[in-house]
Amino acid sequence: MKDSDSFDADFIRDYPVAPDRLWQAVTQPDQLMQWFGPEGVRQVDCAMDFTAPGPWHCVMEGRESGDRFHVSGQVTSVQPPREGAGRVSFTWAWHDGSGARGAESFVTFEVTRTDTGARLTLTHRGLTTLEAAQSHSRGWTSTLLCLDRHLA
Repeated sequence: MKDSDSFDADFIRDYPVAPDRLWQAVTQPDQLMQWFGPEGVRQVDCAMDFTAPGPWHCVMEGRESGDRFHVSGQVTSVQPPREGAGRVSFTWAWHDGSGARGAESFVTFEVTRTDTGARLTLTHRGLTTLEAAQSHSRGWTSTLLCLDRHLA
């Protein structure tokens, strides 16, 4: 979880779906809108297209609290699946209440073919504190539960 200057969070999930199906779920805007975000939030203003380099953003709102959470970044690299493997990388930063972007970190979704379907390897690199890494680990764990249900 820790290298010399930052903290990381890593996740591996296997799904009984074709790699192309998983790739669509983690890159296509209409698919992302169905599962992206931790349980208990809904997306209220999102422009997420992970099929090509460019900016992205998402505003999520707590279903009970009404609190809003704004995150944004740039899709930096897209390698569509070839021979059962593809990868999309993007930057990530939360915005504070005034709209200012916080520390930038780096997320990668990697899809690979397995004997029983497809594997998602999610890496979140460059988190500035242990607390940030723990918070993002909880958030991604909850978000991946939403992806699990989406692909079921």
